[in-house]
Amino acid sequence: MKRIAVSGLKLEYRDFPATAEGRPTLLLLHEGLGCVTMWRHFPEKLAAATGCRLIVWSRAGYGGSEAYAEPRTPRYMHREGEEMLPALIAALGIEKPLLIGHSDGGTIALIFAGAFPDVPLGVAVMAPHEFVEDVTLAGIRDARVVWETTDMAQKLARYHHAQTERVFLDWNDTWLSPAFRDWNIEEYLPKIRCPVLAIQGEDDEYATMRQIEVIAERVPGTRLLKLPRCGHSPHRDQEASVLEALAAFVSRASGS
Repeated sequence: MKRIAVSGLKLEYRDFPATAEGRPTLLLLHEGLGCVTMWRHFPEKLAAATGCRLIVWSRAGYGGSEAYAEPRTPRYMHREGEEMLPALIAALGIEKPLLIGHSDGGTIALIFAGAFPDVPLGVAVMAPHEFVEDVTLAGIRDARVVWETTDMAQKLARYHHAQTERVFLDWNDTWLSPAFRDWNIEEYLPKIRCPVLAIQGEDDEYATMRQIEVIAERVPGTRLLKLPRCGHSPHRDQEASVLEALAAFVSRASGS
């Protein structure tokens, strides 16, 4: 695992080299409880399927990355999309990256694409959030019960180590706080100018299809992929379909 200094914090990352010429660099953004190692073998499979250089990292406070000193706020995804992600891209010296994000990572990718419309070559999101739904809050409440009644903490500790409790509670408490109920990023969507692919499972336990449909309504040319027999993690539940769709999207966005 490599490390890079971003805004005063050391973040862990993996860098899969390109295997084909003229391909864009892919940046893979993890979900609200994720990190580099929780992607398992998906990054290397995606790099192989596209021929692209692919970089995957753990955001501050996740996995082996250093945490912020200050507590999380309801604008934590805005901070990642408007401050940390641009700083990471600059530190890596990447121009025109193609962003691929899951859940919170997808939301962060959309915020970035709306805030910096000239930078991304394309954005692919899996199960992103643009606004708060009742089903989302229900799923997060259920996750709290699982956290309190099972060995979930021990399982997450394999990936987040001493930061595990903060990783879970920061995510869970923020989403369930009254201050987060009106959280919304739809204002960023009309500003996006790059190609967009939005993927969601028909059995997503944290969202309805409105989450990706609203992207298509606000960003012209958005392509939607609705997957049957698929929950909140399309890259796990329907890996082959997702890899095929992402490889085709990367080729279209890069003109290859």
